[in-house]
Amino acid sequence: MTSAPVMWMRGGTSKGGYFLASDLPADTAERDAFLLRVMGSPDPRQIDGMGGADPLTSKVAVIRKSQREGIDVDYLFLQVFVDQAIVSDQQNCGNILSGVGPFAIERGLVAAEDGETKVSIFMENTGQVAIATVETPGGTVNYAGDARIDGVPGTHAPIPLEFRDTAGSSCGALLPTGNAVDVIGGVPCTLIDNGMPCIVFKAEDVGATGYESREELEGEAFAPIREKIEQIRLTAGPLMNLGNVKDKSVPKMTLVAPPRNGGAVTTRVFIPHRAHASIGVLGAVTAATACLVPGSPASQVAQIPDGRRKTLSIEHPSGEMSCVLEVDDAGEVVSSALLRTARKLMDGTVYV
Repeated sequence: MTSAPVMWMRGGTSKGGYFLASDLPADTAERDAFLLRVMGSPDPRQIDGMGGADPLTSKVAVIRKSQREGIDVDYLFLQVFVDQAIVSDQQNCGNILSGVGPFAIERGLVAAEDGETKVSIFMENTGQVAIATVETPGGTVNYAGDARIDGVPGTHAPIPLEFRDTAGSSCGALLPTGNAVDVIGGVPCTLIDNGMPCIVFKAEDVGATGYESREELEGEAFAPIREKIEQIRLTAGPLMNLGNVKDKSVPKMTLVAPPRNGGAVTTRVFIPHRAHASIGVLGAVTAATACLVPGSPASQVAQIPDGRRKTLSIEHPSGEMSCVLEVDDAGEVVSSALLRTARKLMDGTVYV
């Protein structure tokens, strides 16, 4: 296989190729080899492919019309590693998810309504469902608007995302060890999965402040802290029912600190080895959920609003992401939603 139709889109604060499943090889090994060539991996610059030399721009969505009742499309997310010959399906991506609704309408998988169109999306990676609301005035996808998200310049049409039943989607339970706190390498951590497996711990407990820039997090001076964080990740993988995570893109490592800009909590995230320029959608949902776990490291530094419906602003290096969480009488999260945007960048054929 030497070419395939593709739409390149920005989804949230990520960017990647959106393919119809029927346009890619059915064999997984052949598909992955093709996608590695598409992105130009493995190569730190990805100079011979479409990747942008960053995990956030080396992503793929594979989409098909769903045969499931009440579901419009099935979405498989694939993380193409930049400098390794690895294509991973071990996680969701809520940012790339932002473009799935528009893509499905553009490709005729979902009929557009006049005004707005709701697209129900089955996330194959974890078996969960999301609902995206896409503006479709006159039956055509609209990308222009006044919605702004931190980490993306300008404004665009809003794409609200509602998540259902995401707790334990990869690890089998919201808290896979059953504990609010597990001490790993002397560091109190919350091992948690509300759509994204994450290890959440206080930045100060690993020798950081939690307010470092991305460049500082990836700098030479931070190397000993990165090594300590990686050792925590490798130890926690089996505890989270993820097995050996040495070559996996999960769990994500989330450093938390008290908020500085009026939010609920400040975060710095490794995904898992590179520092995130902002924070992933489901990573933000999971971090927000960790703030609501009594006794957790996140709860000790977070500012939590009252009420059963809580808007938690998750601060990150590029700004903030607001998560709307609804809790039941027991204080457990029962639903989550947030706002993203997307933009079609290119529609054509990619060659390898």
